[in-house]
Amino acid sequence: MPKRTYQPKKLKRIRKHGFRARTKTRGGKLVFKRRVLKKRQRLSI
Repeated sequence: MPKRTYQPKKLKRIRKHGFRARTKTRGGKLVFKRRVLKKRQRLSI
């Protein structure tokens, strides 16, 4: 039986998808823009 692909790690999740990671790139800023327009409660993790 092969190992499952998703092995959760809190730090890795935050570093990849957190607020600071998002603000560093242009694409991340665009993600925020879209989420604000959609009135999302959570903009990032």
